[in-house]
Amino acid sequence: MAMWFARSRNLVSSLRQNLGLSAILIKRNHSSPRPVFTNYELSSKVFLDPSTSFRHESTAVESQPDLVQQSDHEDDAQELDFPGGKVGYTSEMKFIPESSSRRIPCYRVLNEHGKIISDSDFIPVSEKLAVRMYEQMATLQVMDHIFYEAQRQGRISFYLTSVGEEAINIASAAALSPEDVVLPQYREPGVLLWRGFTLEEFANQCFGNKADYGKGRQMPIHYGSNQHNYFTVSSPIATQLPQAAGVGYALKMEKKNACAVTFIGDGGTSEGDFHAGLNFAAVMEAPVVFICRNNGWAISTHISEQFRSDGIVVKGQAYGIRSIRVDGNDALAVYSAVRSAREMAVTEQRPVLIEAMTYRVGHHSTSDDSTKYREADEIQYWKMSRNPVNRFKKWVQDNGWWSEEDESKLRSSTRKQLLQAIQAAEKWEKQPLTELFNDVYDVKTKNLEEQEVGLKALVEKQPQDYPTGFHI
Repeated sequence: MAMWFARSRNLVSSLRQNLGLSAILIKRNHSSPRPVFTNYELSSKVFLDPSTSFRHESTAVESQPDLVQQSDHEDDAQELDFPGGKVGYTSEMKFIPESSSRRIPCYRVLNEHGKIISDSDFIPVSEKLAVRMYEQMATLQVMDHIFYEAQRQGRISFYLTSVGEEAINIASAAALSPEDVVLPQYREPGVLLWRGFTLEEFANQCFGNKADYGKGRQMPIHYGSNQHNYFTVSSPIATQLPQAAGVGYALKMEKKNACAVTFIGDGGTSEGDFHAGLNFAAVMEAPVVFICRNNGWAISTHISEQFRSDGIVVKGQAYGIRSIRVDGNDALAVYSAVRSAREMAVTEQRPVLIEAMTYRVGHHSTSDDSTKYREADEIQYWKMSRNPVNRFKKWVQDNGWWSEEDESKLRSSTRKQLLQAIQAAEKWEKQPLTELFNDVYDVKTKNLEEQEVGLKALVEKQPQDYPTGFHI
């Protein structure tokens, strides 16, 4: 090594004297060192930051007196200046390992018994807020049960529950501002419930009647509301992520005190739109909070068949996005993490990624039978022993803010309201056939008009093939 250095210094000296080239080796300024990441700085709440606080330095060429800046000290750190950025160098050939020896820790506040873990770092929740959060979680449970049964009775065509993921729904919604724009996947009706979408409005959408804001064009559970800053659910997986990057950037350009918030499941991270969305948001420094519900299953595909990385949280750091892993079954942890992430996104104008670890207790949808690929005992364990609603309820009760009498009244009242909403939704007329062709073009094209005429003729010829209440 000593001989190599000696030869290198002689060569450098010769180049400087004979060629007069500008410097490409830049001595690092130790007076203002870059932040360095240790493996894990463990605390009760851990956000993974990119390797630098802000963007890399500009790659524009600056006036440089020499090609080689020779250090007076051989052990001084040096960097190579490339168009892709300044990077240190090493003479040792070493590949980055595929993963760390330790997994990223999961931030939590409540243990499985609903007790606050000692020395927990979390944002306090008032009695009023805590009670409302629990009421909405319980309401979501009842709503899922009633609508699921309605589908099984043939009254609606499709349904999808949030069982096991109620804490992610309600706690994240509670941590946001009403001005924040939400781009959901399809398992976040609790966010819309929190923002004031009524049980009647949920029922109207599922039944696709005349009161449905989507005019009956969408499948059930594809909710949307301009009033509540909640984009309409779209079936194609992950398309909402690059859209969220655009929404966040628009909010930034308009200098709004708000951010975009978008949700995705673990399976959705295998889509190209996941990577495009994160990269766009990072490069454009858009205020977007990405929330991934890692529930272990993408329909019947287990996470072991989705990726080899340490879950989702490490993907954020790879794109230069601050990230955290949180216990998605802990409402207090989710609330604190999302509220902190939102604050970072809005005040620092940056994207943040949250991986919420949870478990989908229900079937993927009414079209799925998860017992074909999961053990019934496993489902039952998560339903009873790791239930996020029960865990939060214990904490609220221990504070003296909730009673079994309150519980009985709430669930009875919610069930009654839902049954009434369903009965009313069934009585509404369906959307007229003309709505199928409206809102596509400002002026209908000739081929669209021909399709409309043809469909009307078919309905008139074979009315028995169409549901009661269907009209042209």
